[in-house]
Amino acid sequence: MTSVRIIGVPMDLGASRRGVDMGPSAVRYTDLRDRIEKLGHSVEDVGNVAVPFREDAAKGAQRGARYLGAITEVCVDVATRTRAALAAGQIPVVLGGDHALAAGSIAGAAAHLASKGERLGVIWVDAHGDLNTPASSRSGNVHGMPLAALLGNGDKAMASIAGDQPALKPSDVALVGLRDLDQPERTHIRKWGLSAFTMRALDERGVRMVMEEAIAVATRGTGGIWVSFDMDVIDPDEAPGVGTAVPGGMTYREAHLAMEMLADTGKLVGLDLVEVNPVLDERNRTAEIACELILSALGKRIL
Repeated sequence: MTSVRIIGVPMDLGASRRGVDMGPSAVRYTDLRDRIEKLGHSVEDVGNVAVPFREDAAKGAQRGARYLGAITEVCVDVATRTRAALAAGQIPVVLGGDHALAAGSIAGAAAHLASKGERLGVIWVDAHGDLNTPASSRSGNVHGMPLAALLGNGDKAMASIAGDQPALKPSDVALVGLRDLDQPERTHIRKWGLSAFTMRALDERGVRMVMEEAIAVATRGTGGIWVSFDMDVIDPDEAPGVGTAVPGGMTYREAHLAMEMLADTGKLVGLDLVEVNPVLDERNRTAEIACELILSALGKRIL
């Protein structure tokens, strides 16, 4: 039996559109806790991390990266919580909120493994690369920057949440489902040597082959896998409740297969499930899919 710790991060500071701050509540509303327990796991829901209102956080807004100071403070808190969960032998399930929170959750997991002399592997499942820095971002939205920060790039405070060394090594990271990249992000993928699998790769080779490669990248010499799953990787016809919808995404079943394969590895140490926006959803459809994907990652099987 596995012990799971649910951590909510109701943050919308990293995005332009409002509403993802209600994402954790929407996912919990699907009876997430009870359904995880029915898989045989024990569950502790520690509630939500404190996030300042946008109107208050605006005082700390910075040019090129809006609300960066406030977001970094939230991420430090998230990192402390994910590290504590792992130290207690639990799998953190971090509910978002916008994807900027991953600069904290993954930093905490990386710091935990680093204390044992191990590295963290990450599979970033997302329509976007989230590889901008304050200098390269056109929008100034910090939810497009967390992976760059985890690799040690961009704002120093956000990039050093895990400690003096970057949280992640590029060779331990795989991006899956990309279909909307800024030009600087394309440059960063090549410059930093990241393994990136676009929707074309999924179309040509199928989810199974792509995920096998991504898992190989994330498990090569690492202490475990953290999966950071942005709901906008799924086609908006199936998951409409996301802030930055892009046509042509993964299907419902493809997303499940990806999560099922991650569960099969037995090496999942934690996960983010982010960017559920109930304001843009239809009858909580997207939150329901999010819940089901979490269950698949935690071992739910059809047979």
